[in-house]
Amino acid sequence: MAMSLAEIRYLINRLTGLARRSLASLRTRGWRATWQRIRVHSQRAVPAPRAPLYLPATQAFAPFSVPFSESPVVSIIIPVYNHADHTLACLRALAAHPPAAACEILVVDDGSSDATVQWMPQVAGLRYEVRERNGGFIDACNDGVERARGQYVVLLNNDTVPQPGWLDALLDTFTAVPEAGLVGSQLLYPDGRLQESGGVIFADGSGWSYGRFEAADDPRYASLRDVDYCSGAALMLPRALWQQLGGFDTRYRPAYYEDTDLAFSVRALGRRVLVQPASRVIHDEGTSNGTDTGSGVKAYQVRNQGIFAARWATELARHPAVGEVPSPALLYRGRRQVLILDEEVPRPERDSASLRQVNLIRLLLQAGAHVVFVPTRREHGGVATDALQRMGVEVWYAPFIEGVAGWLRSHAARFDVALLVRHHVANECLPLLKRYAPQARTVFDTVDLHYLRERRGAEVAGDASLLRAAERTRSSELAVMEQCDVTVLVSAAEREQLQADAPRVRVELISNLHEVAGAGAPYAQRHDLVFVGGFRHPPNLDAMEWFIGEVFAGIRAQLPQVRLHCIGAAAPESLLALAAGQPGVEMHGFVEDIVPYMDGARIAIAPLRFGAGVKGKINLSMAHGQPVVGTTCAVEGMHLQPGQDVLVADDAVTFAAEVVRLYQDPQLWQQLSDAGLANVAQHFSLDAARATVQRVFFD
Repeated sequence: MAMSLAEIRYLINRLTGLARRSLASLRTRGWRATWQRIRVHSQRAVPAPRAPLYLPATQAFAPFSVPFSESPVVSIIIPVYNHADHTLACLRALAAHPPAAACEILVVDDGSSDATVQWMPQVAGLRYEVRERNGGFIDACNDGVERARGQYVVLLNNDTVPQPGWLDALLDTFTAVPEAGLVGSQLLYPDGRLQESGGVIFADGSGWSYGRFEAADDPRYASLRDVDYCSGAALMLPRALWQQLGGFDTRYRPAYYEDTDLAFSVRALGRRVLVQPASRVIHDEGTSNGTDTGSGVKAYQVRNQGIFAARWATELARHPAVGEVPSPALLYRGRRQVLILDEEVPRPERDSASLRQVNLIRLLLQAGAHVVFVPTRREHGGVATDALQRMGVEVWYAPFIEGVAGWLRSHAARFDVALLVRHHVANECLPLLKRYAPQARTVFDTVDLHYLRERRGAEVAGDASLLRAAERTRSSELAVMEQCDVTVLVSAAEREQLQADAPRVRVELISNLHEVAGAGAPYAQRHDLVFVGGFRHPPNLDAMEWFIGEVFAGIRAQLPQVRLHCIGAAAPESLLALAAGQPGVEMHGFVEDIVPYMDGARIAIAPLRFGAGVKGKINLSMAHGQPVVGTTCAVEGMHLQPGQDVLVADDAVTFAAEVVRLYQDPQLWQQLSDAGLANVAQHFSLDAARATVQRVFFD
């Protein structure tokens, strides 16, 4: 189909404009940065954000209300100068999706002459503050914060549309990262493309909006990250810190570089400056001052760059040179970069291996590493992926990764350490790492010794074919260990086994990792038994078939009111039928929040007849002060003394008797509760693992 004259003119104008901007960029930024900008402008449409964007409907003004608290945690400061329609859209977004945090909203009018002065007084709950005279953006922000009452203040441009959850994501970051001093939102264009995910400052003081025109969900830009600065269009900091710094520096009046200077000042006090992409704000860039730096207020951007560069010259000497293209390799230079390869992202609410992995990641982040997670299935894990990104983990998934091999070819050179989780993942990926990341230390995390678990399962089942399969797994697992620099095990018992099977392998222990939750409810307020474990894991299925079929009736004979709460996903029909025929058994399936069962059930059971590794279900219960009755296999390698820390039984009659004894003895119950808490703190807490994590990943 032939192009119309209008289409031809559009194409000519676009190419002419791109050429003109490219020549200007060549003079100021060099060919690498210029080529990056040309590539971004000429690429096909980027994927839309996973979460649909909210844009308020355009409609005539009518009075409405916005969130308001007499005791706000957060004060939202919106400086305005005309553009009433933009302010209205911003306020309607805040009204449509009110934050969970108590807040107040201050519109600080810097001398508007449009409908602002008629509309704002009619918005219920809004603090409409009119300044005596026009002073510009910086003065309006400083004035607004002086009038604020919240513990935290947010500066929000009036040409923004905050997305649902934006404010709470900012606030939660201060809880999750105690060193945080300033946290900014990810800014998007109305069409969903990324405008900025934090800013980069070069050695001459010039800036780069990181991720501009790219996909908002691109893994390079979608996780919590330390940044040089965050745009004043949407940022949060403690009001006390703002006051300590004296607010925006007035030497930058009327506007530009005041937010960059503030970020540098926050960092000079030892606090972190972060962008939180879980907080998303649409920003209609250039509404107030346009985009032409040759005239109007925008011209102050050029002048203020010189002021800023002179003030922070010593700090800027450590920043990238003009012309370098910001990338993860450049921005995380000087930090230990750790790659984790596993089939899928961890889901700590589902299994103990996932909880251990998340807490290991937390330790790596606390030690200063930048962590990158690549699930070899390339699937977005929903809330599990979101949770990692909020922590600061760079998580990759389709369509941003087409294949593991191609991704490693492009990215592997930046990593210092590669952690391979489970032997089949390691077996697949090791050749690629040897080719593309020869500089990286390879660490193999067994999670548990698969061949040992399979061998024990085969012995319980009396199945010769399963025993042969276990030997094949043994050969594969040991071959991976021979090729890796370090093998991580979870228990001393497994280390002893490996010393016999592969004495040349370098082994380190990083056991299950748990936060000590505390004692929970006392004995008298607790009732019933609980089992936690997913049924895709064969040892858990066998354990419940044995316990429900052969043990529980003996307990109910003496404790007729006691119930068994069985928690875990993917129970097969055979187990559900068995449970249905046994009074007192409640099959709950997957439970989002198991804490009530950890704090409310009197005893946890671990009737495992085979398996390997350290049993997270036991750690989890003990971390909540919940005593455990388990088998010898279940308590293996967990530093537990039968009768002192845990009760142990391996046949049905004895197991039932031990449960009944503990259920009826408050003194014994308290002894085991206290000992379990101490055991987790000493052997399975994050603090207990720090020295080993340092040795494996940093030394």
